[in-house]
Amino acid sequence: MSPLNTDDLHRIFQKLDQNGDGFVSLNELKCLLEKIEIQISLNELESLVGKMSLDLLGFLFFYDTIVKKNTNNDQNEVGEVDKDLESDLTKAFKVYDLNGDGFISCEEIQDVLLRLGLWKEHCSGDSMNMIKVYDTNSDGMLDFEEFKNMMLLTNS
Repeated sequence: MSPLNTDDLHRIFQKLDQNGDGFVSLNELKCLLEKIEIQISLNELESLVGKMSLDLLGFLFFYDTIVKKNTNNDQNEVGEVDKDLESDLTKAFKVYDLNGDGFISCEEIQDVLLRLGLWKEHCSGDSMNMIKVYDTNSDGMLDFEEFKNMMLLTNS
């Protein structure tokens, strides 16, 4: 669940570029976001992206901007997460917490990655390892605090 590497992002870009023109349109990007249950209007997406389509470099920059957004320097105190970041992390957590029970399981990670076209059947141990690294109470799942710690440590 660490940030995606360039190869993964390139594969996502190629899948999104449905017409093969070398650009991802806002409609194509919106379809991806809907697959991971993020609802956004085309107008909102256009204001975020700043243009009607993205080439590969623009797509990588867009992804990098979203990931790096979590490293705000507007923290009131050391260790205190600002409210915007907390809200973003809550939304991200809900994307993975498919059954809404307040925990992210290996199966839920696999399901979300499968929707994104990033899951390979022989990688089941990877999702367990992702959870183990940040599962501080050893229950085999990530609660929100463990997820938040993982995201903050991964993106710093």
